[in-house]
Amino acid sequence: MGYRKLGRTSAQRKALLRDLATDLIIHERIETTEARAKELRSVVDKMITLGKRGDLHARRQAAAFIRNEIADAEKGTDALQKLFSDVAPRYEERQGGYTRIMKVGPRRGDGAPVVVIELV
Repeated sequence: MGYRKLGRTSAQRKALLRDLATDLIIHERIETTEARAKELRSVVDKMITLGKRGDLHARRQAAAFIRNEIADAEKGTDALQKLFSDVAPRYEERQGGYTRIMKVGPRRGDGAPVVVIELV
């Protein structure tokens, strides 16, 4: 099996990962369950790699996946613009491994392992 199903249909899973990836790009640090974070890691690495390429085709591929949410209200930048102008240039020398997962502890309601995933 190549990936975690996360108890969702394929459309729900794709929507979840899109939202999590957009939030991670905007906030650069989010708290979620361990399984979601491990799946999110590969998605965000691909988006940052597209950002490092920086050409029009890469921008359109990223735009097809990332939600169009405002990242910085005072600058007027959205998540896609932040990915290509702020986040990707930061990792120009790095060949992957753009995220870090740190365990926080169990979630109070159901005991699911909670982690913080952040951009390195």
